[in-house]
Formats: sequence, C-alpha cells, structure tokens
Amino acid sequence: MVKFSLVIPVAPTRGAEILESIKEMDYPKKDFEVIVEKGLNPSENRNNGAEKSKGEFIIFLDDDAFIDKNYLTNVEKFLKKYPKIDIVGGPQLTPEHDGNFAKISGIALTSSFGAFKVNKRYQEGKINFEVDETVLTSANLLVKKNSFKKIGGFDLNLFPGEDPEFIQRAKKMKFKIAYNPEMKIFHKRRPNYNLFCKQFFKYGLVRPKVNKILQQHKIIFLIPMLFSIYILFLPSVFLFSKFFILPFFLYIFMTIFFSAKDSFSNKNIFSFFLLPFLYFSIHLSYGIGMIVGYITIKNLND
Repeated sequence: MVKFSLVIPVAPTRGAEILESIKEMDYPKKDFEVIVEKGLNPSENRNNGAEKSKGEFIIFLDDDAFIDKNYLTNVEKFLKKYPKIDIVGGPQLTPEHDGNFAKISGIALTSSFGAFKVNKRYQEGKINFEVDETVLTSANLLVKKNSFKKIGGFDLNLFPGEDPEFIQRAKKMKFKIAYNPEMKIFHKRRPNYNLFCKQFFKYGLVRPKVNKILQQHKIIFLIPMLFSIYILFLPSVFLFSKFFILPFFLYIFMTIFFSAKDSFSNKNIFSFFLLPFLYFSIHLSYGIGMIVGYITIKNLND
C-alpha cells in the first residue's frame, strides 16, 4: 500500500506540467502514486481522484505548479512530528522562471496591501496550527484519506472557492489543520493583465456563494466590494460634495507607499511602476465580482 496519493485535477484541454518535477522527486517511487483526473469541474476531479486513491494521505496539487525534489520528504517529516494533524498545506511561491509580469503579479499577491491576509498563501511563513481559508488552498493541500471522507469532499457547485469552503467546513467539524512552510510548491502566475483581472473577478464572483454555504460574512472579503461601490459612485457623489474625494486620495497615497515598500523589499525596482495598477485591479476586480455574485446568486445552483 502506498503512503501518499498525489491527486492532480486537469482541464480536458490542458496537460499536467507538474508531472515533470514529480518525476525528479528524491522519494521512493513505490511509496506514492500519481492520479491525474481530467474533467471540466476541478472539485469533481479532486473528489474522483480521492475516491481512486490508495494512499493513507491524499495530496492535492495544481497542474501548473512545480515541486522540489524534497517535497514528500519534508511532508513525511512533518507528519511524523505531528501525527494528529488531519489537514496540512503550504505556500505556493512564484517560480523563478516566470515572466516579468507574472513575477510582479506574484509580488502583488504577497503584499499585505494587495491581498490583505490572503497574502499568507503566497509566501513562506512560520509553522502554524491556527489557520483558516486565508492561509491554505487546494493547490497544495494534504488531507488524511479517512478525514477527507468524513468532511465530505469538495463542493461540486464551487469553482473557484471550493478550497476555502472545504477548509472552513473542516474547521467547524473540529479537524486539526496546520500550515507547514516546508511544504512548498512553485505555482505559475497569470502571464498577462487580462487573465490577472479575470482571476480575481472569478474569486469575487463566487464569494457570495461561499458565504451563503458557510453562513458567514468575513469583513476582510467585503472590503473590496465596498471599495468598488465607492469607486463606482464617486463621480456622482463628488458633484454634491468634494469631501467624498478624500478617501480616494488616501487610497492613492497608500498605493504608492506600499508599491515603494514592496518593490524595495523584493529587490525589484521596476515593479514600483506596475504595482499601483495591480493593487487597484485586484481590489476592483474582486469587488465587482462580488457585486455581480450577490446580484446573480439566485442563479447559482442553490
């Protein structure tokens, strides 16, 4: 019996790039299996892969990521040290060979201003046993097979957004969840501006559905929607009072400040000129996505 089952959901028209780095892993081949599950619904693909798995531990990985040769060795060390953990995930870092736009968008994702608390998903942090959906994703997630069955798998009505719902559901059921910085993958970023905005619009679009299922509304995810409403109505309310422009000036100041801070800390001076637009695009795309999501939620497989 294998110990680990690596489940990789893949769209019908895509290939699993991650397989190349899996082949290079420094770990006994007899102790793990790889299950590539193709289909239009990633949540269904993961559930089907988990059903076919023979390992004690299921590891969900995205097809367009890369792992280093010590990935499973590091995972095994963690599990031996903390055997009671049911779910553990790690960061998804920006690959060194990504293009310039992708690298800078990776910087935006690690920014506390650009991605708020969700930035923890995209950078190496410290080991943590008090984690939630803002830290872990299904792009890099290990679940004990027995625990996965009890939790009930991923919600087939959600994509994206299936991983935060799964993790929050597991937390409510009192499963032990952790973050392990040594369990890292390198996940390709969106290669251009249009796909970048589309990514965050989709995240925002599905958030109302996730909120409805979880019956909770975290303020951190509502902020971009409120910001977008403010931007959309700013031209109109400005006609009544110039006072309403002040928050926007404050936002511009914060955008420039964090762009300088993040470009300096990442040693990428050129990113300073692009980050302001990426921060604004993240906030507005996600926010507009949420607005559309709330307007159309009754049409979303209730």
